[in-house]
Amino acid sequence: MGAQNSAIIVVMNELDEINEYLELGRINRLVIARKSDHGMVLASKREKEVLLPNAYVTDTMKEGDELEVFVYTDSEDRIVATTQKPLAMLGELAMMEVAGTTPYGAFVDWGLPKDLFVPKMFQKEPMRAGETHLVYVAYDKKTDRLVGTQKFEKLLERPEGSLKRNQEVELYLYDKTDLGYKTIVDNRFDGLVFHSEVFTPLSVGDRAKGYVKQVREDGKIDLLLRPIGKKSDEIAAKKVMDYLQNHKGMMPLNYKSDPERIKALLGLSRKNFKRALTKLIDAEKIEVKESGTYLKGNGKKIGKKDER
Repeated sequence: MGAQNSAIIVVMNELDEINEYLELGRINRLVIARKSDHGMVLASKREKEVLLPNAYVTDTMKEGDELEVFVYTDSEDRIVATTQKPLAMLGELAMMEVAGTTPYGAFVDWGLPKDLFVPKMFQKEPMRAGETHLVYVAYDKKTDRLVGTQKFEKLLERPEGSLKRNQEVELYLYDKTDLGYKTIVDNRFDGLVFHSEVFTPLSVGDRAKGYVKQVREDGKIDLLLRPIGKKSDEIAAKKVMDYLQNHKGMMPLNYKSDPERIKALLGLSRKNFKRALTKLIDAEKIEVKESGTYLKGNGKKIGKKDER
């Protein structure tokens, strides 16, 4: 899989302080200390140095410039820098194609010249060349290098009070179970979106915005795909109005409609749909009849009150 790599932008005067130390597997802000025959030597604040090979050096780079680079180990396990960004950094997940295998493990393409090694013991099932798998980038203390693993759930952090109810978070759906979709939250935590909370099509590998419902005692997070409370009602009301305005002011649903029909047409739960109808009736936007729901008057979208 030929991953498209984008060069990390070189910023001259707007970066924060450079790194105190080199951070393997992450983006580092470093300063060009000097030029060598093999490339540019970059240094951290504590003067720890790393080579940026000639392949990534441009004519505009000069001593004293600050660069953002990704730091990892090359094919000879030497720490090096690159202006390319991998599909996933330390503590992140991505779908990666298997480039080759050995008796000890597999190599996956993570977007850099050196493939990422996934030891056999870190595979859930034997990997084969050409297959695509979800891989988590981890640090192996025994070898002092980055490795890939499919067994990452125990490596995820506990929120420890860092997440609040109804807080917006980024989700990565990595597995589907009988309960719902297992999810990585903000690339750090373990969460679950229950099937009963899903009202739009989802697939493993999808990224989405979510909202914290609760953090359980085991540190796992129950998630929603829409916010709790007033904001959720506004989103539901907007979906109803959008449907009406796109279907000549008529919707074949009312308070008595089947939950599955509501879900199919609007992607809403029956409870949220009924609350939206009540909100829109109170705002004199719609009228609900036995035959369905209709726009009332000019059918303006719900939002801020008209300024008079």
